[in-house]
Amino acid sequence: MRRKDRKPLLFLRFPLPLCLLAVAGCGGSDVKDPSAGAAPPAAILSLPPGWNTVEPGGETTCSRGDPFKYFVRPGTVNRLIVEFRGGGACWNAATCSVAGSLFQETVTEDPMVVNQQGASGIYDHENPDNPFRDWHHVYIPYCTGDIHWGDNVATYGEGSSAVSIQHKGAVNVRAALAWVYENVPAPEKIFVTGCSAGAYGSIMWSAHLREHYKEASVYQFADSGAGIITETFFEDSFPSWKPEGAYPTWIGGLDPAELARLDVLYRTIGNHYPDMRLSQFNTAYDEDQVFFFKAMGGGSAQDWSAAMRASIDQIEASTPNFSSYLAPGSDHCILWRPAFYTVESGGKRLVQWLDDLVNREPPPSVACEGDACGAPQ
Repeated sequence: MRRKDRKPLLFLRFPLPLCLLAVAGCGGSDVKDPSAGAAPPAAILSLPPGWNTVEPGGETTCSRGDPFKYFVRPGTVNRLIVEFRGGGACWNAATCSVAGSLFQETVTEDPMVVNQQGASGIYDHENPDNPFRDWHHVYIPYCTGDIHWGDNVATYGEGSSAVSIQHKGAVNVRAALAWVYENVPAPEKIFVTGCSAGAYGSIMWSAHLREHYKEASVYQFADSGAGIITETFFEDSFPSWKPEGAYPTWIGGLDPAELARLDVLYRTIGNHYPDMRLSQFNTAYDEDQVFFFKAMGGGSAQDWSAAMRASIDQIEASTPNFSSYLAPGSDHCILWRPAFYTVESGGKRLVQWLDDLVNREPPPSVACEGDACGAPQ
Protein backbone atom coordinates (compact mmCIF):
# COMPACT_ATOMS: atom_id res chain seq x y z
CA MET A 1 0.00 0.00 0.00
CA ARG A 2 2.99 2.32 -0.27
CA ARG A 3 2.39 5.20 -2.62
CA LYS A 4 4.56 4.30 -5.61
CA ASP A 5 4.67 7.83 -6.96
CA ARG A 6 5.78 9.35 -3.70
CA LYS A 7 8.82 9.13 -1.49
CA PRO A 8 8.63 6.51 1.32
CA LEU A 9 6.43 7.56 4.19
CA LEU A 10 8.49 9.68 6.54
CA PHE A 11 7.33 7.84 9.61
CA LEU A 12 8.91 4.66 8.20
CA ARG A 13 12.31 6.33 8.01
CA PHE A 14 12.08 8.45 11.11
CA PRO A 15 15.79 8.85 11.86
CA LEU A 16 17.20 7.69 15.13
CA PRO A 17 20.14 9.78 16.24
CA LEU A 18 23.19 8.62 14.29
CA CYS A 19 25.09 7.67 17.43
CA LEU A 20 22.06 5.85 18.87
CA LEU A 21 22.54 3.08 16.38
CA ALA A 22 26.15 2.79 17.52
CA VAL A 23 24.73 2.11 21.01
CA ALA A 24 27.24 4.14 23.01
CA GLY A 25 29.26 5.92 20.43
CA CYS A 26 28.76 9.63 20.99
CA GLY A 27 28.07 11.72 24.01
CA GLY A 28 26.24 14.97 24.47
CA SER A 29 27.41 18.23 25.88
CA ASP A 30 29.69 18.03 28.90
CA VAL A 31 28.68 21.52 29.99
CA LYS A 32 26.07 21.66 32.69
CA ASP A 33 23.41 24.34 32.39
CA PRO A 34 23.59 26.08 35.78
CA SER A 35 19.90 26.96 35.55
CA ALA A 36 18.80 23.39 34.93
CA GLY A 37 18.51 21.96 38.42
CA ALA A 38 20.58 19.59 40.51
CA ALA A 39 22.99 16.98 39.21
CA PRO A 40 21.36 13.79 37.90
CA PRO A 41 21.03 10.75 40.15
CA ALA A 42 23.90 8.29 40.37
CA ALA A 43 21.82 5.42 38.91
CA ILE A 44 21.58 6.86 35.41
CA LEU A 45 25.05 8.40 35.64
CA SER A 46 26.49 4.90 35.91
CA LEU A 47 25.71 4.36 32.21
CA PRO A 48 28.43 5.09 29.65
CA PRO A 49 28.13 8.42 27.83
CA GLY A 50 26.11 8.37 24.63
CA TRP A 51 23.34 5.96 23.68
CA ASN A 52 22.96 2.67 25.53
CA THR A 53 20.78 -0.28 24.49
CA VAL A 54 18.47 -1.93 27.02
CA GLU A 55 16.91 -5.32 26.17
CA PRO A 56 14.16 -5.98 28.74
CA GLY A 57 13.06 -9.43 27.55
CA GLY A 58 10.15 -10.94 29.47
CA GLU A 59 6.78 -10.40 27.79
CA THR A 60 8.01 -7.57 25.57
CA THR A 61 7.89 -8.23 21.83
CA CYS A 62 7.55 -6.69 18.42
CA SER A 63 4.60 -7.33 16.11
CA ARG A 64 5.85 -10.62 14.63
CA GLY A 65 7.82 -11.94 17.60
CA ASP A 66 11.10 -10.08 17.13
CA PRO A 67 12.76 -8.80 20.32
CA PHE A 68 12.01 -5.36 21.69
CA LYS A 69 14.68 -3.00 23.00
CA TYR A 70 14.96 0.65 23.89
CA PHE A 71 17.72 3.24 24.19
CA VAL A 72 18.94 5.49 27.00
CA ARG A 73 21.30 8.45 26.87
CA PRO A 74 22.39 9.91 30.22
CA GLY A 75 22.45 13.70 30.47
CA THR A 76 24.12 16.13 32.81
CA VAL A 77 21.08 17.68 34.51
CA ASN A 78 18.20 16.21 36.50
CA ARG A 79 15.71 16.49 33.65
CA LEU A 80 14.29 13.71 31.51
CA ILE A 81 12.99 13.24 27.97
CA VAL A 82 10.72 10.23 27.41
CA GLU A 83 10.28 9.89 23.66
CA PHE A 84 8.01 7.52 21.74
CA ARG A 85 9.04 6.62 18.22
CA GLY A 86 6.59 6.86 15.33
CA GLY A 87 6.06 4.24 12.66
CA GLY A 88 2.54 3.96 11.23
CA ALA A 89 -0.16 1.55 12.40
CA CYS A 90 -2.20 -1.46 11.30
CA TRP A 91 -5.75 -2.45 12.20
CA ASN A 92 -7.17 -4.91 9.62
CA ALA A 93 -6.12 -7.53 7.07
CA ALA A 94 -5.29 -4.95 4.42
CA THR A 95 -3.03 -2.82 6.62
CA CYS A 96 -1.42 -5.61 8.68
CA SER A 97 -0.61 -8.07 5.89
CA VAL A 98 1.65 -5.80 3.81
CA ALA A 99 4.88 -6.41 5.70
CA GLY A 100 6.60 -3.20 6.66
CA SER A 101 4.69 -0.98 4.25
CA LEU A 102 2.34 0.76 6.67
CA PHE A 103 3.92 0.23 10.07
CA GLN A 104 7.31 -0.37 11.65
CA GLU A 105 7.54 -4.10 12.44
CA THR A 106 10.84 -4.35 14.28
CA VAL A 107 13.32 -2.29 16.24
CA THR A 108 15.59 -1.90 13.28
CA GLU A 109 19.06 -0.62 12.61
CA ASP A 110 18.37 -0.28 8.92
CA PRO A 111 20.50 2.46 7.33
CA MET A 112 17.28 4.21 6.27
CA VAL A 113 16.73 5.35 9.84
CA VAL A 114 20.19 6.93 10.15
CA ASN A 115 20.50 10.64 9.55
CA GLN A 116 23.67 10.66 7.45
CA GLN A 117 24.21 14.36 8.07
CA GLY A 118 24.72 13.75 11.79
CA ALA A 119 22.47 14.51 14.71
CA SER A 120 19.89 17.26 14.19
CA GLY A 121 16.77 18.55 15.87
CA ILE A 122 16.53 17.63 19.55
CA TYR A 123 19.41 15.15 19.09
CA ASP A 124 21.91 17.94 18.37
CA HIS A 125 23.51 18.21 21.80
CA GLU A 126 26.02 20.79 20.63
CA ASN A 127 23.45 23.36 19.54
CA PRO A 128 23.08 26.07 22.21
CA ASP A 129 19.52 26.73 21.01
CA ASN A 130 18.46 23.17 21.92
CA PRO A 131 16.43 23.44 25.15
CA PHE A 132 16.99 19.70 25.77
CA ARG A 133 20.70 19.38 24.98
CA ASP A 134 21.71 18.32 28.53
CA TRP A 135 18.63 16.26 29.51
CA HIS A 136 18.56 12.50 30.04
CA HIS A 137 16.85 10.86 27.07
CA VAL A 138 14.90 7.58 27.03
CA TYR A 139 13.92 6.61 23.48
CA ILE A 140 11.15 3.99 23.23
CA PRO A 141 11.02 2.37 19.77
CA TYR A 142 7.81 1.25 18.14
CA CYS A 143 7.17 -2.07 16.41
CA THR A 144 3.62 -3.14 17.31
CA GLY A 145 1.27 -1.17 15.02
CA ASP A 146 -0.92 0.06 17.91
CA ILE A 147 0.34 3.62 18.66
CA HIS A 148 2.01 2.32 21.86
CA TRP A 149 -1.40 1.53 23.41
CA GLY A 150 -2.13 -2.13 22.64
CA ASP A 151 -2.12 -5.37 24.59
CA ASN A 152 -3.55 -8.01 22.28
CA VAL A 153 -2.64 -10.71 19.78
CA ALA A 154 -4.97 -10.26 16.82
CA THR A 155 -5.43 -12.45 13.75
CA TYR A 156 -6.49 -10.72 10.56
CA GLY A 157 -7.77 -12.52 7.47
CA GLU A 158 -8.58 -16.19 7.05
CA GLY A 159 -6.94 -19.40 5.94
CA SER A 160 -3.52 -19.23 4.32
CA SER A 161 -3.72 -15.44 4.11
CA ALA A 162 -4.31 -14.97 7.85
CA VAL A 163 -1.72 -12.92 9.72
CA SER A 164 -1.23 -12.61 13.48
CA ILE A 165 0.05 -9.35 14.96
CA GLN A 166 1.28 -8.95 18.51
CA HIS A 167 -0.14 -5.56 19.42
CA LYS A 168 1.93 -5.32 22.61
CA GLY A 169 2.87 -1.64 22.62
CA ALA A 170 1.60 -1.07 26.15
CA VAL A 171 3.57 -4.07 27.43
CA ASN A 172 6.76 -2.67 25.89
CA VAL A 173 6.17 0.81 27.27
CA ARG A 174 5.53 -0.50 30.78
CA ALA A 175 8.86 -2.34 30.68
CA ALA A 176 10.71 0.80 29.62
CA LEU A 177 8.96 2.95 32.22
CA ALA A 178 9.76 0.43 34.94
CA TRP A 179 13.44 0.98 34.15
CA VAL A 180 12.92 4.75 34.17
CA TYR A 181 11.18 4.68 37.55
CA GLU A 182 14.02 2.67 39.07
CA ASN A 183 16.91 4.60 37.55
CA VAL A 184 15.61 8.17 37.49
CA PRO A 185 13.98 8.43 40.92
CA ALA A 186 13.23 12.15 41.19
CA PRO A 187 13.62 14.21 37.99
CA GLU A 188 12.92 17.91 38.24
CA LYS A 189 11.24 18.11 34.82
CA ILE A 190 9.96 15.53 32.32
CA PHE A 191 9.35 16.20 28.62
CA VAL A 192 7.09 13.50 27.15
CA THR A 193 7.09 13.54 23.37
CA GLY A 194 6.91 11.53 20.18
CA CYS A 195 6.44 11.81 16.44
CA SER A 196 3.49 10.41 14.47
CA ALA A 197 2.31 7.22 16.25
CA GLY A 198 4.63 8.28 19.06
CA ALA A 199 2.59 11.45 19.47
CA TYR A 200 -0.34 9.33 20.67
CA GLY A 201 2.00 7.43 22.96
CA SER A 202 3.12 10.73 24.43
CA ILE A 203 -0.32 11.92 25.53
CA MET A 204 -1.54 8.57 26.87
CA TRP A 205 1.60 7.76 28.87
CA SER A 206 2.15 11.33 30.08
CA ALA A 207 -0.59 10.68 32.64
CA HIS A 208 1.27 7.62 33.95
CA LEU A 209 4.50 9.59 34.28
CA ARG A 210 2.73 12.45 36.02
CA GLU A 211 1.01 10.07 38.43
CA HIS A 212 4.30 8.36 39.32
CA TYR A 213 6.44 11.50 39.59
CA LYS A 214 4.15 13.59 41.76
CA GLU A 215 6.77 16.27 42.45
CA ALA A 216 8.02 16.70 38.88
CA SER A 217 6.90 19.24 36.31
CA VAL A 218 5.59 17.31 33.30
CA TYR A 219 5.39 18.71 29.77
CA GLN A 220 3.79 16.79 26.89
CA PHE A 221 4.45 17.59 23.20
CA ALA A 222 2.76 15.56 20.46
CA ASP A 223 4.62 15.93 17.16
CA SER A 224 2.34 15.39 14.15
CA GLY A 225 -0.39 13.31 15.75
CA ALA A 226 -3.71 15.16 15.63
CA GLY A 227 -5.85 12.03 15.96
CA ILE A 228 -8.22 12.72 13.08
CA ILE A 229 -9.96 9.37 12.56
CA THR A 230 -13.13 8.24 10.85
CA GLU A 231 -16.12 6.90 12.75
CA THR A 232 -15.69 3.55 11.01
CA PHE A 233 -12.15 3.20 12.32
CA PHE A 234 -13.23 4.19 15.82
CA GLU A 235 -16.03 1.63 15.93
CA ASP A 236 -14.64 -1.30 13.93
CA SER A 237 -10.84 -1.23 13.97
CA PHE A 238 -9.48 0.53 17.04
CA PRO A 239 -10.81 -2.16 19.46
CA SER A 240 -8.57 -4.82 17.88
CA TRP A 241 -5.61 -3.32 19.76
CA LYS A 242 -7.32 -3.74 23.17
CA PRO A 243 -5.77 -0.51 24.46
CA GLU A 244 -7.58 -0.52 27.80
CA GLY A 245 -4.39 -1.49 29.64
CA ALA A 246 -2.82 1.86 28.74
CA TYR A 247 -5.71 3.95 30.03
CA PRO A 248 -5.20 6.14 33.12
CA THR A 249 -8.03 4.34 34.90
CA TRP A 250 -7.40 6.07 38.23
CA ILE A 251 -8.82 9.31 36.84
CA GLY A 252 -12.38 9.76 38.03
CA GLY A 253 -15.12 10.19 35.44
CA LEU A 254 -13.04 8.59 32.73
CA ASP A 255 -15.10 7.05 29.91
CA PRO A 256 -12.99 4.31 28.30
CA ALA A 257 -15.29 4.17 25.30
CA GLU A 258 -14.37 7.73 24.35
CA LEU A 259 -10.62 7.87 24.97
CA ALA A 260 -9.64 7.19 21.36
CA ARG A 261 -11.00 10.64 20.61
CA LEU A 262 -8.01 12.85 21.31
CA ASP A 263 -10.04 15.85 22.42
CA VAL A 264 -11.51 13.64 25.18
CA LEU A 265 -8.12 12.22 26.14
CA TYR A 266 -6.49 15.65 26.36
CA ARG A 267 -9.40 17.04 28.33
CA THR A 268 -9.43 14.08 30.72
CA ILE A 269 -5.72 14.24 31.47
CA GLY A 270 -5.42 18.02 31.38
CA ASN A 271 -8.25 18.66 33.78
CA HIS A 272 -7.09 15.95 36.20
CA TYR A 273 -3.56 17.40 36.22
CA PRO A 274 -3.98 21.16 35.80
CA ASP A 275 -0.28 21.69 36.56
CA MET A 276 0.76 19.74 33.46
CA ARG A 277 1.38 21.49 30.16
CA LEU A 278 -0.03 19.64 27.15
CA SER A 279 0.68 20.54 23.54
CA GLN A 280 0.55 19.54 19.87
CA PHE A 281 2.54 20.39 16.75
CA ASN A 282 1.12 19.90 13.26
CA THR A 283 1.67 21.26 9.79
CA ALA A 284 -1.37 22.59 7.98
CA TYR A 285 -1.56 19.77 5.40
CA ASP A 286 0.55 16.98 6.93
CA GLU A 287 0.99 14.52 4.05
CA ASP A 288 1.24 11.38 6.16
CA GLN A 289 -1.64 12.17 8.49
CA VAL A 290 -3.70 12.91 5.38
CA PHE A 291 -2.61 9.56 3.86
CA PHE A 292 -3.81 7.60 6.89
CA PHE A 293 -7.02 9.63 7.09
CA LYS A 294 -7.76 8.58 3.52
CA ALA A 295 -6.81 4.95 4.31
CA MET A 296 -9.47 5.00 7.04
CA GLY A 297 -12.07 6.20 4.57
CA GLY A 298 -11.67 9.93 5.13
CA GLY A 299 -11.65 12.73 2.57
CA SER A 300 -9.19 15.21 1.11
CA ALA A 301 -6.26 17.12 2.57
CA GLN A 302 -8.57 20.08 3.04
CA ASP A 303 -11.03 17.86 4.92
CA TRP A 304 -8.29 16.59 7.20
CA SER A 305 -6.94 20.10 7.81
CA ALA A 306 -10.37 21.45 8.71
CA ALA A 307 -11.01 18.52 11.07
CA MET A 308 -7.56 18.96 12.65
CA ARG A 309 -8.22 22.65 13.33
CA ALA A 310 -11.65 21.86 14.77
CA SER A 311 -10.10 19.25 17.09
CA ILE A 312 -7.47 21.74 18.28
CA ASP A 313 -10.23 24.26 18.96
CA GLN A 314 -12.17 21.69 20.99
CA ILE A 315 -9.15 20.79 23.10
CA GLU A 316 -8.27 24.44 23.74
CA ALA A 317 -11.85 25.24 24.74
CA SER A 318 -11.96 22.45 27.34
CA THR A 319 -8.34 22.23 28.50
CA PRO A 320 -6.79 25.47 29.78
CA ASN A 321 -3.32 23.91 30.12
CA PHE A 322 -3.16 22.94 26.42
CA SER A 323 -1.60 24.94 23.60
CA SER A 324 -0.75 24.19 19.98
CA TYR A 325 1.67 25.12 17.24
CA LEU A 326 0.42 24.95 13.64
CA ALA A 327 3.15 25.41 11.03
CA PRO A 328 2.82 25.92 7.29
CA GLY A 329 3.36 23.17 4.75
CA SER A 330 2.85 19.41 4.63
CA ASP A 331 5.93 17.95 6.33
CA HIS A 332 5.41 15.14 8.81
CA CYS A 333 7.30 15.34 12.12
CA ILE A 334 9.69 18.07 13.24
CA LEU A 335 11.62 16.71 16.24
CA TRP A 336 14.47 15.21 14.20
CA ARG A 337 14.67 17.81 11.44
CA PRO A 338 17.15 20.68 11.11
CA ALA A 339 13.99 22.78 10.63
CA PHE A 340 13.32 22.24 14.35
CA TYR A 341 15.45 25.38 14.79
CA THR A 342 14.10 27.45 11.90
CA VAL A 343 10.40 26.75 11.37
CA GLU A 344 8.30 29.78 12.27
CA SER A 345 4.59 30.43 12.57
CA GLY A 346 2.70 33.42 13.88
CA GLY A 347 5.99 35.28 14.29
CA LYS A 348 7.42 32.67 16.72
CA ARG A 349 10.09 30.06 16.03
CA LEU A 350 9.11 26.61 17.27
CA VAL A 351 12.35 26.16 19.24
CA GLN A 352 11.64 29.40 21.13
CA TRP A 353 8.05 28.30 21.73
CA LEU A 354 9.25 25.00 23.23
CA ASP A 355 11.84 26.77 25.34
CA ASP A 356 9.01 28.87 26.77
CA LEU A 357 6.92 25.72 27.32
CA VAL A 358 9.50 24.01 29.53
CA ASN A 359 11.35 26.97 31.04
CA ARG A 360 9.03 29.98 31.21
CA GLU A 361 5.36 30.89 31.12
CA PRO A 362 3.08 28.62 29.07
CA PRO A 363 3.14 29.94 25.50
CA PRO A 364 -0.10 30.83 23.71
CA SER A 365 -1.11 28.83 20.68
CA VAL A 366 0.21 30.00 17.33
CA ALA A 367 -1.06 29.11 13.86
CA CYS A 368 -0.45 29.96 10.24
CA GLU A 369 -3.42 31.41 8.43
CA GLY A 370 -4.60 31.55 4.84
CA ASP A 371 -1.95 31.62 2.13
CA ALA A 372 0.80 31.53 4.79
CA CYS A 373 -0.12 27.88 5.40
CA GLY A 374 0.78 26.83 1.87
CA ALA A 375 -1.29 24.65 -0.39
CA PRO A 376 -2.38 21.02 0.12
CA GLN A 377 -0.35 18.38 -1.72
